[in-house]
Amino acid sequence: MCLVVVGWQQHPQLPLIIAGNRDEFHTRPTARARWWSDSPDILGGRDLQAGGTWLALHRGGRFATVTNFRDAEPPSPKYRSRGHLVTDFLESTASPVDYLNTIDGAAYAGFNLLVSDGTTLAWFSNRGDGARVLPPGVYGLSNALLDSPWHKVVRSKAALEDLIRHDNVNETELFRLLDDRKKASVDEIESSHLPFETAHAISAAFIVLPDYGSRSSSVALLDAGGSWRFQERRFDAAGNSSGESVFTVASKRAVSRID
Repeated sequence: MCLVVVGWQQHPQLPLIIAGNRDEFHTRPTARARWWSDSPDILGGRDLQAGGTWLALHRGGRFATVTNFRDAEPPSPKYRSRGHLVTDFLESTASPVDYLNTIDGAAYAGFNLLVSDGTTLAWFSNRGDGARVLPPGVYGLSNALLDSPWHKVVRSKAALEDLIRHDNVNETELFRLLDDRKKASVDEIESSHLPFETAHAISAAFIVLPDYGSRSSSVALLDAGGSWRFQERRFDAAGNSSGESVFTVASKRAVSRID
């Protein structure tokens, strides 16, 4: 997941609002959002290469999402899969901060992790200064530290704040937010580690490149009664819709629709 915007305790009917894009190589095998057969209380997409996930919910009300931290450190097989940080939290009973404080950050390549049990939202990065409980607010996360002023983060946070201010938070508007394909201006692009065209393309909230891009968009809404609405839209390499899954989770009952 390379972009997540979160509204935490900013809307009277929707205490937790989550909208995120997962950016990945198109060749990486992935399963669409579903209830997992081996962990039947977990709902989310799945990375079939490493077995983890980028964003998922637990039937009991827990939520977690992870993004990679973009730095100059090369990939290494010595690191554990960051996707398992999500499932480990969902399957635990620890509070968000207690769970984050158990993580051995040195065992993973750079990451950001957002976790919530419905009453607390917390963030941890192994490139930051330790776990933080987040006060009510609107937050944006990409491949740097929380609320870093990247083009896509700034635009997406402003869009979510506007939806909340006008009481217009719904799946349609949140998917429109995630489909923002406006790139940063040329003079904003820092491309020391990437070709300029790639660096320019990934400055948009929704990325379209031949070999890499926004594979899926996810919206999760927790209402004041503790019920979740979760929706995933999937995209092909050209950025065109290729499928959608819709779920409602309430009182340990789930109703799903897949198109």
